[in-house]
Amino acid sequence: MNARTLLRLTFANAASAAYLGLVGAAVVFEVAAALFGDPGIVGIWPFLLTAPTSLLGAAGVEAVWGLDAPVWILAVVFVISALIHSLALGALLEALRGRRQGLTGPTHG
Repeated sequence: MNARTLLRLTFANAASAAYLGLVGAAVVFEVAAALFGDPGIVGIWPFLLTAPTSLLGAAGVEAVWGLDAPVWILAVVFVISALIHSLALGALLEALRGRRQGLTGPTHG
């Protein structure tokens, strides 16, 4: 698998684009809530949308740094988690398309 295939599976399909759009909208909403008022529990949604990898990554960061972990490390964990999920969705979509084409394709023989 080359870099072009990874990029195509991660960004250039409907499932990955919709997922990344949803995660991006959650982040924008969280930032807007933090800037213009009390964010409350809004900040949990981006991590829930990227669960379980973001939660496992956050647990790993807490195990290494404790509660004094820099915020940028959690942001990196969040971004990597979103990209992993986007890649998995793209691979699943491609596998389902391939299976469907194999089932409905013409038979020779």
